[in-house]
Amino acid sequence: MRYTGDLLIELLNVRKGYGSVEVLKGVNLRIEEGDFASIRGKSGAGKTTMLRIMGLLDPPDEGEIKLFGIPASRLNDDERSKLRLHNIGFVFQFFNLIPSLTVRENIELPLALAGIRKEERRNRVTELLRYFDLINLAERFPDTLSGGERQRVAVMRALANNPRIILADEPTSSLDDENSELLMDLFRRINREKRVAIVMTTTDLYEKLPTNRDFVLKDGRLTEFL
Repeated sequence: MRYTGDLLIELLNVRKGYGSVEVLKGVNLRIEEGDFASIRGKSGAGKTTMLRIMGLLDPPDEGEIKLFGIPASRLNDDERSKLRLHNIGFVFQFFNLIPSLTVRENIELPLALAGIRKEERRNRVTELLRYFDLINLAERFPDTLSGGERQRVAVMRALANNPRIILADEPTSSLDDENSELLMDLFRRINREKRVAIVMTTTDLYEKLPTNRDFVLKDGRLTEFL
């Protein structure tokens, strides 16, 4: 289930709360093809909640989420799962690699879930490893890798199904300054060369990032830096 069109994600007056606490208060956002956007805010501001709604992992309490112009409310669970699998790549704060699988197998997993044949899976993973000059890690296990290497493997896994969007939740929070810079260079390359839209969250309100759009989420409301 893949779609075409320049507008990839649209949030329309999205609200979300937990108990008596409303963390998103009428958020509106448009992400287009080629965008590299940051969502900045303090811990607990609702950034992860917003990203999960964008990735169709959680529904909003009110408002609408559209991906590729299709309202998510019109999709059943199976359709949402297929849309995520083929169009959205996720990069998590703590890598979420499976320790019992090798690097190659971790990257290959979303391809297997998508029903890609074994030979094609291996070819695509090898291509990604060579593209990022990490072929030497292919048969290593996650616990033998540095934090920076694990996060780069997580990025390759997110790219395995050739997504149009990557959603990255505080991807540099577990990295030192050197590896954070390497990861941002990697995101910049993916965004420019592969035309993948990237939306990442960060708690750093002032960090200079290679983004073309920057937002701050505060008191449940989203504002774009102009």
